[in-house]
Amino acid sequence: MFNNFFHRMASPKHFYRLAGILIPWLAVPCLLLTLAGLYYGLVKAPPDYQQGDSYRIMFIHVPAAWMSMFIYVVMAGAGAIGLIWRIKLAEMVAISSAPIGASFTFLALVTGSIWGKPMWGTWWVWDARLTSELILLFLYLGVIALNNAIDDKRMAARAVAILALVGVINIPIIHYSVEWWNTLHQGPTVTKFDKPSIHLSMLIPLLLMAVAFKLYYAFVVLMRARCEVLDRERNSGWVKELAEKT
Repeated sequence: MFNNFFHRMASPKHFYRLAGILIPWLAVPCLLLTLAGLYYGLVKAPPDYQQGDSYRIMFIHVPAAWMSMFIYVVMAGAGAIGLIWRIKLAEMVAISSAPIGASFTFLALVTGSIWGKPMWGTWWVWDARLTSELILLFLYLGVIALNNAIDDKRMAARAVAILALVGVINIPIIHYSVEWWNTLHQGPTVTKFDKPSIHLSMLIPLLLMAVAFKLYYAFVVLMRARCEVLDRERNSGWVKELAEKT
């Protein structure tokens, strides 16, 4: 029973149909949560007693930084599944995740620089957290470039999976950099084990934006993976039938 279920889920034809159903159900709550998060973060949340209103950029910066690491782990995990079990759908999810992860990483770096200018007096410092996040962006770009450089999709997927898995070592470095080294970057406030060092009025919009960004990733990666499925399966019968219907 379970073998049949997983075999069906790994079928490009079934995935294409299921993804098409899920995309609007993910996109609508993503939009609603984004609007709610921005409203409560930019309008309702009070100014910070030290940073004033400049702290509000964290409602974009922090979820973007979380997503940059989360997506990389998903990409590496999907790459490993494709590498070990030769599941084509996992390979498609891995490469479809790379541009989205690179975008979130770039957004985290840019918003961090915008916040850093008034707080630190400079756009950039070679801080451990910032430097390791920049390396993450280069890893994403390397995955994208490597995939585009190899014409054989299966060979490209294997090369991408190996690079992604090697780069996973950077994720705990990013996460624990503020604890391992003396850095300018602020320490953890939301993920502390005792209680978050952030007021509820600021925590709620931050979590709303975090969920919204995850939903955004979910529906965009499904859209990109559907395109990848059509490209790889273009010579199969079900894609030709689909093309005739449209």
